[in-house]
Amino acid sequence: MLRRKIDKYLDDWKIKERRLPIIVKGARQVGKSTSVRMFAERNYEHFVEINFVLQPAFASIFENGYDVDEIVKQITLRNPAFRFVPGRTLIFFDELQKCPDCATSLKSFALDGRYDVVCSGSLMGISYREIESVSVGFKEEYDMHSMDFEEFLWALGYDERLSDDLLLHLMQLKPFGDGEMQTLMGLFHDYMVVGGMPAVVSDYVANRHFGNTLRLQRQLLRDYEEDITKYAVGLDKGKVLQVFRHIPVFLAKENKKFQISKIAHGARNREYAGVVDWLCEAGIINVCYLLQNAELPLRGNYQPNNFKLYFHDTGLLVASLDDEAQDDLRLHQNYGTYKGAIYENVVAEMLCKQGYGLYFFRNEKSTVEMDFFVRDASSLIPVEVKSTDHATPSLNRLIESDTFADIRYGIKLCNKNIGFNGKIYTFPYFLTFLLRRFLKEK
Repeated sequence: MLRRKIDKYLDDWKIKERRLPIIVKGARQVGKSTSVRMFAERNYEHFVEINFVLQPAFASIFENGYDVDEIVKQITLRNPAFRFVPGRTLIFFDELQKCPDCATSLKSFALDGRYDVVCSGSLMGISYREIESVSVGFKEEYDMHSMDFEEFLWALGYDERLSDDLLLHLMQLKPFGDGEMQTLMGLFHDYMVVGGMPAVVSDYVANRHFGNTLRLQRQLLRDYEEDITKYAVGLDKGKVLQVFRHIPVFLAKENKKFQISKIAHGARNREYAGVVDWLCEAGIINVCYLLQNAELPLRGNYQPNNFKLYFHDTGLLVASLDDEAQDDLRLHQNYGTYKGAIYENVVAEMLCKQGYGLYFFRNEKSTVEMDFFVRDASSLIPVEVKSTDHATPSLNRLIESDTFADIRYGIKLCNKNIGFNGKIYTFPYFLTFLLRRFLKEK
């Protein structure tokens, strides 16, 4: 089974004296249910799993209220094989989107304390804005993503020693040897093509080739589109699909800004109100907003209608490309194709998986453009993603100009070794997953 970062989170939760119920949030098929089952197998004598999609009869277990004894009674009425032993039982409510009333019961379980409770559901099918107002203070939430590069390395047999060594290289600004660099970049290129969806990674690890990965990825894309037609309630589902399908089109352009006016003849922003927000809340895209000013703070300092869109998993972006691009990637390993979109998407993905929001910048004359921004305790840090080894005039201007007082240094991510010239850190792409740790510890 694949090792995931949620494993440690759940193990730490298990040893807490007071354990609030957990809602595990995440996009479809990122491994939520599997991780909870493996956690239960390691830690509990009794496991009660209720799937509201596969077992719709259980959706009515709350019809007589939210008293824990009454809920247990209703569950055992429907399945007498379930055993509820205080302190030794984990209750797993899966596919929460099919029974939102379940969230209301979490306060009762938290106050009762006899049974541990974990909930999970596809972000596509549930409004967490509504659920967040239920059982406030009596639950905690965990955002789960597809596998990041570190988890991908774990799947291949590496452990924390490799991550610790990579971080040490960062902290000491110590370049990699040629053999190390070639091996690590090769692993990262594989990760970009395979992505982090557990089913795809499992197949790749088992076979060590890409033979079946594209078929699995394209099936996931079809599943996402099917879910859009099911769950995009209150929106024009055709417009949601239009936006989703056009993400690769705009990423292929030099100017990757997503423009509603160009996805259909006569399309207007007001006609697509809520579409991008829904796709983002569903967990299947990451939105990168244009900063009004390249300065702190970041939140509230952006234009909500000016953005770039990225797939939440770069493997799915790769799978969405045409057959010619697939051949170029898989046969010729030309990862710089598609105008740098693949590298830019994977960096966006890796930043999001560290908890960063996504912001870019372009001044009015387009003489200064920057892909992303992060920050440390006192400064704003521009992050440039380079698919080639060209110069970085925008990065230099942001650092050197008095106009951008919050910027003191920058980061360039590219296919080059570790370096620092006094104002710009140069890091190979594969180290992006360690940026937050690096900035915190340096």
